[in-house]
Amino acid sequence: MRVLLADDERLLADTVAEGLRRLAMAVDVCYDGEAAVERLGVNRYDVAVLDRDMPGRTGDEVCRWLVDSGLGTRILILTAAGGIRDRVDGLGLGADDYLTKPFAFAELAARVQALARRPTAGFAPVLQLDGVELDVPRHRAFRDGRLLDLTPKEFAVLTVLMRSAGAVVSSEELLEQAWDEHADPFTNAVRVAVMTLRRKLGEPQIVHTVPRVGYRFGAQG
Repeated sequence: MRVLLADDERLLADTVAEGLRRLAMAVDVCYDGEAAVERLGVNRYDVAVLDRDMPGRTGDEVCRWLVDSGLGTRILILTAAGGIRDRVDGLGLGADDYLTKPFAFAELAARVQALARRPTAGFAPVLQLDGVELDVPRHRAFRDGRLLDLTPKEFAVLTVLMRSAGAVVSSEELLEQAWDEHADPFTNAVRVAVMTLRRKLGEPQIVHTVPRVGYRFGAQG
């Protein structure tokens, strides 16, 4: 899951982003509406969390732009204005959900996860393939009934590979979908994550390297 978090309260934004990353989300952060639109135009996000009261281009304007773009990114609006009329206006912009400040992190995380797994996002919440079961909402993975002890990044990589439905996924695609924008494209982070994921999945090997191309999930044969 990749999330864009746009809020001019820098400490709040950075703290929330760090919490979401611990839940295996790739999170990009910006602090104004112009930067939000720039990132939304370049990267594919499952969910955008937008503060309504950002300077320059407001969260409302970013929300309208995103809805008009047809990109399909889910939108969660954040604001200090919690009146009924404010909520109605926010949802009327085309946002999918609305949360008032101050908020509990657990609630925000739950709302982001709920938005990302809505049916129109195109992915089933529970994936099963070749003896591996991935329960995305509950953040659990099993192989042949055995619970796997995965780190958030290993879980994110496994999610991308299983959703590819047997197609080859390049290292660049894994970086884009399982890491945030600060990931070094020359790092060996992908190789290391795949290596530790393979070890935890056990035998027979189910994550295969396609030389000079990338990785494929699925039984050989």
